[in-house]
Amino acid sequence: MTFDLDTTPLVTLEDGVLTLPISLDGKGNALDGEAISQMKAALTALLAGEIDAGAVLLVGLGKNFCAGGNVAGFAAADDRGEHVRELADHLHAAIRQLDELTIPVVAAVAGWAAGAGLSLALAADFSVAGPDTRVLAAYPGIGLSPDGGMSWNLPRAIGPAAARAFILSNEPMPGERAYALGMLTTFVEGDVKEAARALAVRLASGPSESYAAVKSLLRASGSATLSDHLDAERDSIARLAVSPDGIEGVDAFVAKRSPEFGRG
Repeated sequence: MTFDLDTTPLVTLEDGVLTLPISLDGKGNALDGEAISQMKAALTALLAGEIDAGAVLLVGLGKNFCAGGNVAGFAAADDRGEHVRELADHLHAAIRQLDELTIPVVAAVAGWAAGAGLSLALAADFSVAGPDTRVLAAYPGIGLSPDGGMSWNLPRAIGPAAARAFILSNEPMPGERAYALGMLTTFVEGDVKEAARALAVRLASGPSESYAAVKSLLRASGSATLSDHLDAERDSIARLAVSPDGIEGVDAFVAKRSPEFGRG
């Protein structure tokens, strides 16, 4: 690791997990511009190989994951359109970085995930919810339309009709219902943040090349023919069969022991 985490004091790296706060306690858990700036700096370093992490964890530093954008800031701006455009560009740069990652991304969706907060949860590979989780589109409530990829990711998660009804109705939804629909990936009865961190730590010690290949194949599947995608799957699994993690995984299975990935 060559990136100095002292330059991003909100960001932490422990047990192979890069933890990125998106909202701050005491500020209503609205999306925080400085937190997103630090996220972008850390993700830039991670993508450049300057940070050695096996998973990313998105959290809110408070009782909620993220209650959406700072609406009071929208109202106070001299040029609301330009202000909101700049905020969307700021967020979307981070969303694009998350999408580029080859390692798993986990979101600890505790409390409310509304507006941009829900968009960030949808951008994660794993979104962990609990009994106190509530999700809300939020945008129609203030006369706006989605950002952060919500209108792209949500139809792919729950289908176009359900996504349209959820966003347009702007009704809060309990986490358990969101999980049942496929909007969120994981539901736990205990502490959401603890469960999300435990998941991220487990993933961080997993087969990184396998994760990267899975994410690459899934990204390509939407625009590939079945025949072309079958060729891509063949090439990928053959390549991984002679990779350090592939060799260790197969040998451990045959030996009936737990694999120790990341040693090669």
